[in-house]
Amino acid sequence: MTKKTTIIVSIILLALLSIKSTYAQYGYYDKNMSFGLVFNPNMSFLSYGDAEHFEGKSKVGYAYGLVADFGFDRNYYFSTGLTINTLMSERNTNLSAIESNDPALALSRTYRIQYAEIPLSIKLKTNEGNLGRFYGQFGLTTGIKVSGKEKVDKSGKYSGLSGDDIFRLGLLIGAGGEWRLTNSLSAITGIAYNNGFTRTMKQGSPKLSYLSLQVGLLF
Repeated sequence: MTKKTTIIVSIILLALLSIKSTYAQYGYYDKNMSFGLVFNPNMSFLSYGDAEHFEGKSKVGYAYGLVADFGFDRNYYFSTGLTINTLMSERNTNLSAIESNDPALALSRTYRIQYAEIPLSIKLKTNEGNLGRFYGQFGLTTGIKVSGKEKVDKSGKYSGLSGDDIFRLGLLIGAGGEWRLTNSLSAITGIAYNNGFTRTMKQGSPKLSYLSLQVGLLF
């Protein structure tokens, strides 16, 4: 883990612990607040919009981290946390659209970009039954780039990616279930789509989106 990632994780943990202490002080914590650990495989792709030269191909990545749900009304929760999200994607070139003789354009490239992401979303949860409950989720994700690498033409090793943007914003929508295992432990399963609406890198100005499975434990 890089120094930048360690600092971000420490800040988020301190903030969550502070909120937890405040909720516990006023007796609201026990039934309206929960923390969890998640591991989310994802399938991400680059969308080039009107760019004629390039087309994106999806690849598999993953994310891991913390999730925290804070109840502010019956069945309504503010959901946040911190995940380290590794997004993989491939850029292929539409050769028929190339008008220049630049050989760099004719090479396919595989990108591996890692973000520290903080979701800012609302969860709507059903009343809890014997087995658990269902939820729907809608909101935003804010991301800060931790690392960016590329591999040229499916050969060789990954090297540093130049021209990639530091920040990423995305629109989050998802649904899933919380399955009761014990009185204080539930399993999380769900699916979410994250639509990126900020530029990922300069060349081609693509936007990076992904579909993810949500798997974890909620305490």
